[in-house]
Amino acid sequence: MLGRTAHGLFWMFRYLERAENTARLLDAGLRMAVTRDLATAEEEWRSVIAAVGLTFAYESKYDAYAGQQVWNFILRDKDNPSSVLSMMGDVRTNARAVRTAITGELWQAVNESWMEISDALGRQVGQGSVGEIVGMVRRAGTLAHGAMAGTLLRNEGYHFARAGTFVERADSVARILDLKYFLLLPSLSYVGSSLDKGQWDNILRSVSGDSAYRWLNAGQIDARGIVEFLVLDERFPRSLAFCHSALRDELASLARMHGAEGESNALMREADMRMADLTIEEVFEQGLHQFLLDFIASNTAIAGAIAEDYRFVR
Repeated sequence: MLGRTAHGLFWMFRYLERAENTARLLDAGLRMAVTRDLATAEEEWRSVIAAVGLTFAYESKYDAYAGQQVWNFILRDKDNPSSVLSMMGDVRTNARAVRTAITGELWQAVNESWMEISDALGRQVGQGSVGEIVGMVRRAGTLAHGAMAGTLLRNEGYHFARAGTFVERADSVARILDLKYFLLLPSLSYVGSSLDKGQWDNILRSVSGDSAYRWLNAGQIDARGIVEFLVLDERFPRSLAFCHSALRDELASLARMHGAEGESNALMREADMRMADLTIEEVFEQGLHQFLLDFIASNTAIAGAIAEDYRFVR
């Protein structure tokens, strides 16, 4: 497969995952902000902007964290190259660039979702429409992944698309957990406390893990339990452990197809050694913040090595 095609498939699904994760985080932030007083709501919006890495860009344009400003900036602002609208445009652009490597069903899912979302975001979004927009973005991800799973040949393209998905998902979940945990528990003395259960529920909602966590834990909201669930529980498809395992399998498949392993496989093995038999107690002993920083750095290095190994060309 040409490096240009591999690059397009990898980034098509990275952008799709990033757009969906951003929409999920925005939805969770709105749910929390509307239940708080003005000052607390502003802090919630500030944390949402920080979680998606847009603090500098946002504060270059706005002085305050008013809800409508925030969600329009995240969803559609032309001064924000990382807006959901821009990312969905990147998904479609990459899909068009690799049109011959994907099925008609996958192209149709991406193209129709893009037209629906771009039309909806062609005007200012009011509070009553945020949920509808978020639903569109989540549905776009579901349709594209479903079309890929149901129609795409299990060749290199499939594995590059899946690798892009899990690289991005792991990065997003780690960043959300790091920021939210730091804001909620500034001191280790709070670990395991009942501090603001609504905010912990918000973390779960932002990664669509609230139903699964409650089912596994009889509805008990507990900080340590949530961290363990999002970091180490391989049953949950958005946990760091699940993403790590899935990425390892995709890279192994690519290495078999190419007849040789690359630097990405070596880095993956090193990451495996760090994650093997890891317990939540060991995570907290190291420091959750440091653990997550190390995980993000490792994940980023693996993504860079994939591009080098398979000679991605824009």
